[in-house]
Formats: sequence, C-alpha cells, structure tokens
Amino acid sequence: MSLFQLTTRRLVSQAFCGLKAASSKKQKFCSEMARPSSNMAEFREVFSKAKHIAIITGAGVSAESGVPTFRGAGGFWRKWQAQELATPEAFARNPSRVWEFYHYRREVMLSKHPNPAHVAIAECERRLSKQGRSVVVITQNIDELHRKAGTKHLLEIHGSLFKTRCTSCGNVAANYKSPICPALAGKGAPDPGTEDAAIPVEHLPQCEEDGCNGLLRPHVVWFGETLDPNILTEVEKELEICDLCLVVGTSSVVYPAAMFAPQVSARGVPVAEFNMEATPATNRFR
Repeated sequence: MSLFQLTTRRLVSQAFCGLKAASSKKQKFCSEMARPSSNMAEFREVFSKAKHIAIITGAGVSAESGVPTFRGAGGFWRKWQAQELATPEAFARNPSRVWEFYHYRREVMLSKHPNPAHVAIAECERRLSKQGRSVVVITQNIDELHRKAGTKHLLEIHGSLFKTRCTSCGNVAANYKSPICPALAGKGAPDPGTEDAAIPVEHLPQCEEDGCNGLLRPHVVWFGETLDPNILTEVEKELEICDLCLVVGTSSVVYPAAMFAPQVSARGVPVAEFNMEATPATNRFR
C-alpha cells in the first residue's frame, strides 16, 4: 500500500470515528490516526452536538478514485493545461478541441467509482438524517462521485461533467451518453502527439430541444466565469445555519470556495480540516 493510500484511509478512519460513539479500543485507534495538532475527542464532542453540518470538498476527495486533476506539474492534456482549455474564449476559438478534452474526461469518469471518502460522507448524511440532523455537501468537484456514493443533499458549485448547456437557448440537461455524439467516438486521446480531430461545429453535441439544434457546451464553470447565483444563494443559506463545518480534500485556495470555511470560522463555528497536509487556511480553523 502506498503512503498516499495509507494516509487517505487514515483520514477516512478519523471521519468515521466521529459518526458514533466508539469503544475505548476504537478511540485509541482514532487518536493514533490523528495528526499531533488534532484533538479527536473534542471533535467527536462537537460532532455529536451538531445539528446542521456543512462539508466542503475538493479534488483531494476524488484523487484516490484515479480522477485526473490537471493541476501542477505534468497536469497536461496533450500540450495544454486545463486553464488553457476550460475558458469561454477557448471554446469560441476551437469548440472541437474543447469538446475532445471534455469527452476524454467524461469517458474516464464513467470508469471511476467512489472511494472510502465519498462513502464515509454519504454514510454520515444517511445516519444523521435518521436523527433529525442535516448534512450538506458543497463540492468543487464536477465528477459526480458524491452522487454515485449516495449523497442526497449536494451542491455542485462548479457544475457537472454530465450536464450540458445550450449556447443558444440556455437549456441545461443531464447527459450520460457515451460517446456524447457520434463524431467524438474514439476521440480525445491525451497523448501529446495526437492531432486535433477538427470536428465541424454541426457534428458536435447539439441541443435536442424542439427546433433549437444549438451547440451544446459542458455545464461547468470555466475560468473567468462566475458561479451560478442560485447555487451561491443556496450555499450562503447553508453556511449561515451550519454549526459545524468539515473541509475535506481541498487546499482552500480557489475562490470563491476558499472563503466558505473561513467565513464560517469567523462567526465562531468549529471547522475541522481533513487534508493530506497543511493548507493556507489551516491556521484559521479549529
């Protein structure tokens, strides 16, 4: 087992330990798993009293499922990084290339499954709902693995790989077709030497609303775009009522999500961070 897998399982073990009263042996195990600065006993006490829990998740939650992040060194698709393709300008210049990129990501995700972190979070929601307590998951991920794991109360602030939006009529629809259109079948290879498919616009995914046939785009928030105001309103409502916040698998550096947990912490609500390493926001949390 790699150090990465071992550490991730430890983090998940800590999260599970907060779900219910543990035996002394299990409590000892959880204490050993916690990093030196953690106080798991205090966390369990706070957790047991919380009525409205907000869980903020990022790419780190999906990493053990084998989801490419396209961040950091080596985070390339062909010769481009995500921020060069995931923009309105890139789509306007070359919709075929951008759709190849997202077709590749969709096909990869169709083969991926939730890992123990997704399952722990979904189980947390399920158990606590039976006690009249609420859990909301606010995720920056677009892979839908939380949904696959069984999470019900989910706010996907960056959209979903498996939704499309029409550039003409604006219709948003779920789409799990593989491939999403015939012209993309077998396309999207990530190798640097792969040539662009140069698919004509009329053969790219098209809107199926009556009489529209507009060009579809992935329903995700691209660099330079603002978050859906309706989703943001829901997030703000949840952050205002939560009495415990968990930050799981996110570096807290991408805005506006980076401000969610500090905003909660600023009003005196406990924030527990479950991450592989310290982040720029760590010192702002309990």
